[in-house]
Amino acid sequence: MISRRRMLLAAGALAGTAALGPRASIGAAGVPGPNSNPNGEPRRIALLNLHTGERLEIEYFRDDVYVPDALASIEVVLRDFRNGEKHAVDPKLIDYLVDVAAQVAVPPAYSVISGYRSTEINERLHEHSSGVSQHSLHMQGRAIDVRMTGVDCADLAARAEGLKRGGVGFYHASNFVHLDTGAFRTWRG
Repeated sequence: MISRRRMLLAAGALAGTAALGPRASIGAAGVPGPNSNPNGEPRRIALLNLHTGERLEIEYFRDDVYVPDALASIEVVLRDFRNGEKHAVDPKLIDYLVDVAAQVAVPPAYSVISGYRSTEINERLHEHSSGVSQHSLHMQGRAIDVRMTGVDCADLAARAEGLKRGGVGFYHASNFVHLDTGAFRTWRG
């Protein structure tokens, strides 16, 4: 039998989640964070959208939970710059970026080539390039194309591959690395 106290605690948690609005979801805002951060230390990231010029440096994880307002700000910076469409970004993707930067021993400050990509834009790009997947994880807010100032993209890709988590694509000619939260796999573009 459920005690009155447990029922009140559960109701309070549900009310708190509802108050966060539609952005809140199980596995994102307000839930325990990254496995690679066992002490619950705050986590920060810096992003520069190369197409819009927008910069964001933000603490997105604090007190053992993802910060909803921070995730919403990240969503804005990583929106589809071609049509302005936004989509929730997988917090594990942001953790992945922070963990890759730690492997390179530099602050997690990235220049973003592509974040979220709307279905319409992805279809258009797929028609003109074999390098754009028809079922891209960019359309789910689970992929990003990046580079870092002062870090060779080949080294960045190699360090990401060493983590053996998510997808890692290295595009030498275009000088960027694709990272995603799908199954571990690697490729060269």
